[in-house]
Amino acid sequence: MDRYSRMVAFLKVLLPLTALVLLSTLFLISRGVDTDATIPFAEHEIEERMRGQQVTAPFFSGTTAQGDEITVTASIARPGGLASPAVATDLQAVIKMADGGRLMLTSNSGEVYLDKDIASFSGDVAITSTSGLEVTTDLLNATLSGISANSPGPVKATGPIGVLNAGSMQLETKTQGGPLHMLFNNGVKLVYDPQKSER
Repeated sequence: MDRYSRMVAFLKVLLPLTALVLLSTLFLISRGVDTDATIPFAEHEIEERMRGQQVTAPFFSGTTAQGDEITVTASIARPGGLASPAVATDLQAVIKMADGGRLMLTSNSGEVYLDKDIASFSGDVAITSTSGLEVTTDLLNATLSGISANSPGPVKATGPIGVLNAGSMQLETKTQGGPLHMLFNNGVKLVYDPQKSER
């Protein structure tokens, strides 16, 4: 018997044995798989997702005509319709202004009204600036096409000079491309802290 014939005879035995080993390995591995594994979502989360369209961890970034960079993130966003606004939860917005300043805004939820050019932030709204000023309120309405916003209700601001309370607040630029100003109105009360201003 020549070498070729011996090789063919050897392979006729080896290949079926190899196939049997592979099949037995496959069955042994499959025994370790938990067929009763649960889906990694709570039942109420699945129901919420089935009710309507939503985007998880949405991200948006853009630049205004003045060169200010805006970045917005949320945990969940649902698109709006003709009669209802787009809604997002756990919002966080960062505005890097062209002049080097920076604002950070957080809120529990927000709604976007494209037809009115307004984004409305509500629930534990907080605005923090690089100057050390922190403003908290329950509602903040902001324009989508530029950097301007207003809070129609009570506002509390804590900063380098002390604590300020006001009935409302306006956030705007006086001139196009100019610096951002916070204007507090309606019963403004400032508790001055000289120790803070000295730091």
